[in-house]
Parts: sequence; structure tokens; C-alpha cells
Amino acid sequence: MKMYKSKNFFRTLIAAAVLIAGTISARADTTLDVGYIPIIPMSQLFVMEGEGWTRDAGLKLELTRFSSGPAIVQALASGKMDVVYFGIGPAMVARSKGVPIKVVASGIVEQIGLIANPEFAQYAEKYGAAEGIRRFTADKGRKVKIASLPKGSVPDTVGRHWLIKVVGLSEDDVELIGMGASRVQQALLAGSVDAASILEPILTIVQERVPGSKVIARASEMLPNQPGSVVAVRESALSDKREAIEKLVALQVRATNWINEDPKRAAKHVLEFVGKGLVPLATIEKAMVSPSSNFEANPHRIIEPTKLMHAFQLEIGAQKRKVPLDELFDTSIYDKVTAAQ
Repeated sequence: MKMYKSKNFFRTLIAAAVLIAGTISARADTTLDVGYIPIIPMSQLFVMEGEGWTRDAGLKLELTRFSSGPAIVQALASGKMDVVYFGIGPAMVARSKGVPIKVVASGIVEQIGLIANPEFAQYAEKYGAAEGIRRFTADKGRKVKIASLPKGSVPDTVGRHWLIKVVGLSEDDVELIGMGASRVQQALLAGSVDAASILEPILTIVQERVPGSKVIARASEMLPNQPGSVVAVRESALSDKREAIEKLVALQVRATNWINEDPKRAAKHVLEFVGKGLVPLATIEKAMVSPSSNFEANPHRIIEPTKLMHAFQLEIGAQKRKVPLDELFDTSIYDKVTAAQ
């Protein structure tokens, strides 16, 4: 009798082990290699990770941090990354180089501001942008130095559009300097550049730390309705991990709504990725509600503005070849997940 019970006991254990193994297998997370830039326009990613939504959805995000969009383009070209959070400018550059990616969601719109250090800000306020640049150049014996991210990035494109199309000057009338986001901030704080076409939280940080610095142009006048950050997915991941991508886009929508409803709570998660230990939480909270923080997940909204930006990039040589924009966007996943909500 004891032997019979013992056999039944072990059979029960084995059956339970098989059941548990099957359950674990069924719940196995899907891994996505995700590249991102640590800036506020990528806040949805920081929120979904910080709130644990990705884990709850069965997603394991292997995150790789980059300093700029062009750096992510290089990684994509070498076959790395399933998903990238970067600007629409680099997304177009990648697609023009034959990198098989699709933009599946937006992140933010009208995200750029032109911030000036105190001396140049006074010239711009007193004389207007065009005359201020001319007078500054004449008085100082040098061109106005304007920093941004590398050419082809959204901040650089928007800055050049403002200079050429809004102010009516040429690229030769100023000194344009491309660098990574952290270096732009350092240059502004050190006073080694006069202005920068850049995004949050740099706009807020500089205004807090450099008395007299000022945002002299906002996105709405630099390039109205400009697209900003996007979520782009490699086509192979769309095919092989489609269910996981659908979950990610659904979380992008959820995080966007959550940020717009409670930006202060969202700031705590953003701080973990953007300047932790270097930037006070209050600064991030302020940046999350600035005029340059307009979070938007709907990719349909940015298709036409992307066409306008692309035409300008071709004009200034930031794009060497025309990008088939109809092939760049895939709105089907966004449409599916929002229809289900």
C-alpha cells in the first residue's frame, strides 16, 4: 500500500512539474532589442518600463542607449535592433539607405525650441532674429554659433528651416555645429555656443542654470506641426514578433494618454533614464509640461508634416535621395490596437 501511494505521489509531482513547465513556457516573455535616446520625447518608453507594463504584457525589452539618431541609424544598418525610439529625420535617413524599418507610432510633435544664451537673446529680442544675427556678427567679429544634433536629425532640420524659411537668412550667415545632446547642453551651459535648436529637458535645464537665457523661437513658428520622435520597427521583427509589436504599440498609446493626464507622476520614471543624479526631479516635472512637450502616439497625424520636412531635407542636402514615404509608415498596428480599446 505504501509503495502504491509512493508511486502515485511521484506521478502527481511529475504531472505538476509538467504543468508548471508548460505554464512557464506559455508565459515566456518575448525579447525585443530596443534602441533609444535618453531625452524627454521618448518618455512613453520610460513610463511603460517604469510602471512595469512591459513585463506584465510579456515583453522583455533589452535596452541600448544611444547619443543621437544618426548613431542609431548606424546600428540599424549593421543589422542590430528590433525597435528604435528616435527622430523621424533619422528614420527617413535609415529608410533611404535601404534599412528595412517601418514607423508604427509617433511619440511627440512640435518638440523643438531655439534657445539663446543671454547676450544673443538680447540681440534677437531687440532687433528681431535676422537683424539680431547681422548686428551680433558685426559687433563681435564672428558668426553666431548655433548648436544642434547632427545634420539630418529633427532638431537640426527644424533649426535650419527656421533660419532659411522663417528668418530669411542662409546657412552661411551663422556657424552651425552638430553634436550629441549632452554636448549641446554642456556647450550652452559653458557659453561656448550662442544658441541651440534643441529639445527638452535641455531647454528647461539651460533656462534654470543660465540666467538671461531664453527660448526665442518655438516649434510652432520654426516648422509648424513638425513630427518628432517615433517608434520604428525592423520589418523582420514585424513579421516574426508581430504580437509583441502590437503589445508595444498598445503600451505606447496607453503611456501617451497617461503622461498627458499625469505628467508629474510620469516625470519620476523619466528621471530614471534622463539625468538621474544630475537633474532635479522638479526640473524634469517642469520640462514635461513645457510648450515643447506635446506627446502624441497617432502616426496618421505626422504623415503629411513628414512629407514637408522631407522636401526641405532634400532641398538642403540633408537627404541625398528621395525616401518612399509610403513605404516608411505602417499604421495598421496602431489602427488595430486603438480599435480594440
